[in-house]
Amino acid sequence: MNKEKIALTIIRFAAAGNMLIHGIARIVNDGVTPFDGFLSGLGFPPYTAWVITGFEITASVLLIAGKWIIPICSLFILQLIMGIVLVHGAAGWFVVGAGRNGMEYSVLLIVCFFATAWHGKKA
Repeated sequence: MNKEKIALTIIRFAAAGNMLIHGIARIVNDGVTPFDGFLSGLGFPPYTAWVITGFEITASVLLIAGKWIIPICSLFILQLIMGIVLVHGAAGWFVVGAGRNGMEYSVLLIVCFFATAWHGKKA
C-alpha cells in the first residue's frame, strides 16, 4: 500500500469514526427525540432523526469496511451541508473559541468525505 492510499484510508477511518460516534452519542444521550422535534418543527416528517441516526451508524461501519464509498460519502456530504444550512451556518465559522456551534467542523468533514470519494473513483 502506497503512502497516498494509507493517508486516504486514515482520513476515511477518521471521518467515518466521527460520524459513528456522533450517531451513537445521540442515542446514548437521549438526543434523538429532541433532534426529531427540531426537524419536525422545520417540516421534516416524524422519525427523520431516527433515520439520520441509523444512517450515521450503519453507513459509518460500511465506510470503515470500505463498502459503498462514493454513495456513502455523497450522502454524508449532503447531510453535513444540510446541517450547515439549518443550524451551523447561522452560528458563523468557529465551533469553539472565537465562536460557538459554527460550521468549521462540518466543512472539514465535507473535505474529508470529498477526498475519500474522489479516491474511491480511482480504486
